[in-house]
Amino acid sequence: MKCGNRFFVAISIALFTIFLTLLNIVTDRWEQYRGSEYVSCQLRGFMKSSSCEPKPSVGEVGDKVIVMAKMEDEDTSWVEDYLGDWQRAIYTVNPSANTPADTLVTPLNKGHEAMAYLTYVIDNYDKLASTIVFLHSHRSGFLTAWHVDSPMHDNVWAMQHLQLDFVQENGYVNLRCNWNPGCTKAQRKNNKHITWDVWQELFTNTSTPPAAAAADSDSETGEKKAMYMPTEVGAACCAQFAVSKKQVQQRPKDDYIQFRRWVIETKKDDAHSGRVMEYIWHVIFGKNAV
Repeated sequence: MKCGNRFFVAISIALFTIFLTLLNIVTDRWEQYRGSEYVSCQLRGFMKSSSCEPKPSVGEVGDKVIVMAKMEDEDTSWVEDYLGDWQRAIYTVNPSANTPADTLVTPLNKGHEAMAYLTYVIDNYDKLASTIVFLHSHRSGFLTAWHVDSPMHDNVWAMQHLQLDFVQENGYVNLRCNWNPGCTKAQRKNNKHITWDVWQELFTNTSTPPAAAAADSDSETGEKKAMYMPTEVGAACCAQFAVSKKQVQQRPKDDYIQFRRWVIETKKDDAHSGRVMEYIWHVIFGKNAV
């Protein structure tokens, strides 16, 4: 084979390999982020045959609550408009002089959604709803809600199809099913957010104090259950989950006060303290580290 032909063949093979690699990546992302649903809904809307828009929930308000953190200028009216059968506890994290007096607010704008979540539990510990859903303030759309595993990434659809009996049975349920990001093998082995120091700081002075050395199991220490630092910590992102009242109250109120104190006092900034909480909620609520 002539040199020119060999070069052409080599380039063709290289380009074909790159094409297959890119095709696999695009296909994976298309399936992961439900691209076909967006196309289908756009076509249906264009042809005016039907709509992908969910209908508002009807019925009496149940023994269930949606807890949410929002910036003051964010519009969360969709919760009341479409999920009227849920109680609502929506916290403004950056109140101003113009914030209405009856608005729920957090003591500090730090830790992303964690500050609102913990504030709700602390303030309502003795009067919790049977099912508590901790949810983001955005409703839908790929750009803001790519991590919502429901048609059109719509939190309304997710809430309308949430199996409350399953939440009660399991105690804690992450609302994201896809393991990426947060729980792939590589990510949980190299979790840079849940460090030894963070583990010690978070669980000291709680009902599950950190044990003296790392291991994979727990041990009983007096009346408190010492928790060993696990070798791996992983959870599907992105801090949207449901818990039962019973599961929340497996810990005393003082534990949640300690967790919020850590968020407030840690030197980690808003984003990094929030990321720590994002990957530790499942442990707080009694699930295995992975």
